[in-house]
Parts: sequence; C-alpha cells; structure tokens
Amino acid sequence: MHKYILRRLLMMIPVLIGVTFVIFTLTYITEGDPARMLAGIQAPEEQVEQLREQLGLNDPFAVQYFRYITNVARLDFGTSFATGRPVFDEIISRFPTTMHLTAMSIIIAVLVGVPLGILSATKQYSIFDGAATFVGLMGISIPNFWLSLMLILLFGVHLGWLPTSGFDTPTQWILPSFSIGISSAAIIMRMTRSSMLEVLRQDYIRTAKAKGQKGSVIIFRHALKNALIPVITIVGLEIGVLLGGAILTENIFSIAGIGRFMVDAIARRDYPVIQGGVLLLALTFSLVNLIVDVIYAYVDPRIRSQYK
Repeated sequence: MHKYILRRLLMMIPVLIGVTFVIFTLTYITEGDPARMLAGIQAPEEQVEQLREQLGLNDPFAVQYFRYITNVARLDFGTSFATGRPVFDEIISRFPTTMHLTAMSIIIAVLVGVPLGILSATKQYSIFDGAATFVGLMGISIPNFWLSLMLILLFGVHLGWLPTSGFDTPTQWILPSFSIGISSAAIIMRMTRSSMLEVLRQDYIRTAKAKGQKGSVIIFRHALKNALIPVITIVGLEIGVLLGGAILTENIFSIAGIGRFMVDAIARRDYPVIQGGVLLLALTFSLVNLIVDVIYAYVDPRIRSQYK
C-alpha cells in the first residue's frame, strides 16, 4: 500500500506540470494588458512599458514559463499584481474557507443522497421511488446560481430566517452549503440507487434471504458494502465539482474564499493569482482522487490484494 501511495504521488508531478503549462498558456494568450490595468487607463505609455519590463511581460513565452515553473518548484507563486503580496500567502489565507464550504457541501450531499438512494432501491417502483427519482432529476437540472438566488430570496429576504452573506457563523454555512450540495446529493442518490439495485439482484443476496436473515442485515452488511465502490467514485468526483461550484457560490454569498478572490483576479488580469489558484485546486483534486483510491482498498479486499 505504501508503495502504491508513493507511486501515485509521483504520478501527480507530471499532471501538475501539465496544469501549470495549460493555465500559463491561457493567461499568456488572453487579451488584456496587466500593466495597463495596474498603471491605469490614463497612465502614459512610457510608464506602462516600464511596468511591463518590471513584471517580465516583455520576455518570450518560454522564458516566462521557465521562470514561473522554477519559482513554483520553490513554492514561490509570485506576487499579486493588485495587492503586492505573495500569491501563496493570499491563497493560503482563503483556502480554509473554500475547503470548509466544500466539506460542508459534500457532507450534506452524502447524508442526503446515500440514504435516499438506499430507500429508493429497496422500495423500487413505489411512490417513494418515483418521488425520489423526480427530486433527483430536479436537483441535477436546477442551475446552482439560480438555486442560490432562490434560497436567498426565500430564507433570507422573505422569511428572514438565515443570513445571506458571509461564512463565519453556523447559520451562515447553511444556505451556501445547501445550494451547491443539493445537486451532488441528487447525483449520489441516483448512483446509490443504481448500484444497490444491481447488487440486490445478485445470487448471494437471494441466498441470504433464503437463510432467513433480516432485511436490515442483508442491506447494510451484504448489499451496501458491495455497492459502495461506484458511490465512492462519484463522491470523489463531486468534490472536484464542488470546488468549482464554490467559485460561483462564494461570489453570490460574498464569501471570502479562493473562488471569489480568483474571480476578482480575472477581472484585474492578476495572472499570478489565477495561476496559483488553479494549481492549488488541481493539487487538491489530485489528492482527493488518491484518498478515494485508498478508500477503495479498505472497502473491497479484492482491490486491497492488488496493492500488495
């Protein structure tokens, strides 16, 4: 297992290098002049040109990328054009908030999606199954930004039960976490239902029923454990989706996380912040995938035997 984890960590290096190349290339070819944005629209061209030279924007692409990748290897993500502070410090100070939002959202998604999926599978073709399937389709179809605005209007403006901005108190966690967690809950519910239905049709489940075992024992001891592998996969993928969804949600709810900071950086052409933020999110998602693979091994002994 330790060799497998080490091998996966080493495999992340070329992935992250590829991410740095793609995001650096995109920011390089994007229209807009960071020097002009920083100097101001009315600044003379001489001042703007001097600023370009100071920032290294006049260097060829290969020189700029090599300088950037060398600095990243030393955990130096550069300096924010807008604030003048190190990008690493700016991102790390906001990273816990984004991870907190993502964690709360995935907890809601799992606590809602998995039980509904199990009940829907065990009561197939019932009224409950039809209602759960309909709610799941609605959850997948409703855009995240629209749901966020509706939640603000209903619970914040009309009813006044919950705050509509910030992320400092438990009451402020509810609306943003629910708004991006509900769509993931719908996806997890559908996957849990599909996986459970497949497992419940297996011969060993019929054998357990024939031996007279209780329904709860059959579902939770035999069926659920074997149905968890695809569900765990979806949960891991949904964490990446939630990290991306947090960018929009943080702006709607005025949450001081990485997402809101990156949106502001895009508007200001603050390329070091954009590059550093995307790289950190890519690293987080890669680590999540590694954790998911390790969980596979503990859930399924057949997979664990392959790692030895």
